[in-house]
Amino acid sequence: MPEFLLFALLGGLGVAAVAGPLGSFVVWRRMAYFGDTLAHSALLGVTLGFLLDINMNLAVVFCCVALALVLVAMQRQRLVATDTLLGIMAHSALSLGLVAVALLEIRVDLLSYLFGDLLAVGMEDLLWIYGGGSLALALLCWLWQPLLAITINEELAHVEGVNVAWTRLVLMLLIAVVIAIAMKIVGLLLITSLLIIPAAASRRLARTPEQMAIGAGLVGCLSVSGGLGLSWHFDTPAGPSVVVVALLIFLLLYAIPSRQRA
Repeated sequence: MPEFLLFALLGGLGVAAVAGPLGSFVVWRRMAYFGDTLAHSALLGVTLGFLLDINMNLAVVFCCVALALVLVAMQRQRLVATDTLLGIMAHSALSLGLVAVALLEIRVDLLSYLFGDLLAVGMEDLLWIYGGGSLALALLCWLWQPLLAITINEELAHVEGVNVAWTRLVLMLLIAVVIAIAMKIVGLLLITSLLIIPAAASRRLARTPEQMAIGAGLVGCLSVSGGLGLSWHFDTPAGPSVVVVALLIFLLLYAIPSRQRA
């Protein structure tokens, strides 16, 4: 197997393993638009990385986390509805990134950032994916029960002693970090699909939240492997190919009659 293909497979599997369980919370809490908003801010991070000549992954993580904190703060003010706020932030962040790239005359391969460049994953990217992914999975395991509690009923979780605001903030920051490290895999326009589609597919067969989270990771890994195979044999773009395979798995699972849902 060529080295670049091995790096791409390892990078994709690492992202899928952490995106699946985290994506389950995105599906349960209906946060798909929140994920899109964070993903659109990634281009600002790319611009910041070029402007300040700092590590690109670090700049993207900083931007996504900063936007997540701004969203949380503005949600507390309740000046506008949450979906309206997310819509404003998503499209504004993407437009600001594109305008900044043009004004600063930065030479950027926009297509690779918009749709991903899985085959360009290198050793440094793998360190970010497995380092950040391991930390995100460890935090997710540690906060699993509080996260489940606020997902089921925030008021009841508060009565039971769960710090709802802090737990919700940590979840948003985890999503921000995963989106930042996954941007190179499927691109900022398709990142949310890697969070949502495997989780939604796994939901079809899972009987417990834990089964759904583990199944989402497995579906994500299968999607990455299939997408890379599709890209290798038919010369299709790697990132979108991963999403297409995930969609096919989703359609296949939902074609199977099932009465159990997580």
